[in-house]
Amino acid sequence: MTATPDSSTPDNSVFTNLESEVRSYSRTWPTVFSSASGSWLRAEDGTEYLDFFAGAGALNYGHNNPVLKSALLDYVASDGITHGLDMSTVAKREFLHSFRRNILEPRGLDYKVQFPGPTGTNSVEAALKLARKVTGRESIVNFTNAFHGMTLGALSVTGNSMKRAGAGVPLVHATPMPFDNYFDGATEDFHWFERVLDDSGSGLNRPAAVIVETVQGEGGVNVARPEWLRGLAALCADRQILLIVDDVQMGCGRTGPFFSFEVAGITPDIVTLSKSIGGYGLPMALTLFKPELDVWSPGEHNGTFRGNNPAFVTATAALDHYWSGDALQRSTLAKGQRIHQIFANLSDQFDGVSTRGRGLVQGLVFDDPGKAVKVCGLAFDEGLLAETSGPSDEVVKLLPPLTITDDELDHGLSILAEATAKICA
Repeated sequence: MTATPDSSTPDNSVFTNLESEVRSYSRTWPTVFSSASGSWLRAEDGTEYLDFFAGAGALNYGHNNPVLKSALLDYVASDGITHGLDMSTVAKREFLHSFRRNILEPRGLDYKVQFPGPTGTNSVEAALKLARKVTGRESIVNFTNAFHGMTLGALSVTGNSMKRAGAGVPLVHATPMPFDNYFDGATEDFHWFERVLDDSGSGLNRPAAVIVETVQGEGGVNVARPEWLRGLAALCADRQILLIVDDVQMGCGRTGPFFSFEVAGITPDIVTLSKSIGGYGLPMALTLFKPELDVWSPGEHNGTFRGNNPAFVTATAALDHYWSGDALQRSTLAKGQRIHQIFANLSDQFDGVSTRGRGLVQGLVFDDPGKAVKVCGLAFDEGLLAETSGPSDEVVKLLPPLTITDDELDHGLSILAEATAKICA
């Protein structure tokens, strides 16, 4: 006979007994969360945690943002469409109008909008497939330490060896090139890339596209210089190679401007968006591309959940509320500078510590990878959620909500500073 658990002691064995071993964040943060608001999560035992993770960048506007929640509740209460495939709905129409009005037109961008499915990897798969269809070529060039998703096409252009190995089959038709500063300050940039592209004896077939993150989040908060991005865009344009910018994690204001590539003054041929485009943490993704690239036949690329109408509603509310002006962008840049200054101070105090980042994606880098993991562990014990990134988990990566208050930011930074001091002492 199975004993009945004491009602005062939650039975959490279901997580270890029934859930797959593939789970990861629940191991890093061993508690059971029950509610969340703004920049805070609350565990069922009442412990509160300041969130410097924001759903891996899916919660740029915080947890249960009241503006977005109100729009969502009203929509659900009115029996609004929930599931609509790619049918035309009022919610989709309002989102498209808002996206054009608040994002595309102010930036002089002329993109068609595709709803490829609900996740970032769906958006990347659509981008790769479209590039190959348009050009008639197979190969894609990606960059060292890139991360683009967990499905086979996206994995083929991802650098992480552990994630690539999970595919179980050869990952083909992709060629990695060195990301900006991969050689620690060497300034040749694209000399080798240009040479092999133009040399008929190099063995490199002309690629359909190049896919790049302007800031590599999973790869270790590696920041591409604006001039490097401009050089890459020019190289692609000169050789009729499509440029794909993966803005799944770094878009929607994470680096300051809505698109992370705006700082370089470039216009990619294709852009992938997901995570915070839905505003509320609801699944949603976009693939944007120049109108002349819209060569799809009806239904040639689709998915059952490409029409998540509740996400259209919260996305529209987010765009209208936060992107009709530049206040959020200015706030994000100021908060990012605050983090950078604290991290720079820590870098000056302790050997083997450095910092890099842009806007509200910032990294504290440790020469000894184990220290980054320990800092995040101590931070969790003090009520702060922060994750590591980089090929050896050597970076404490911060992705706080863009709506975080100055006091909350300072509180979290003080926890990180104290944890760093303890580990590096």
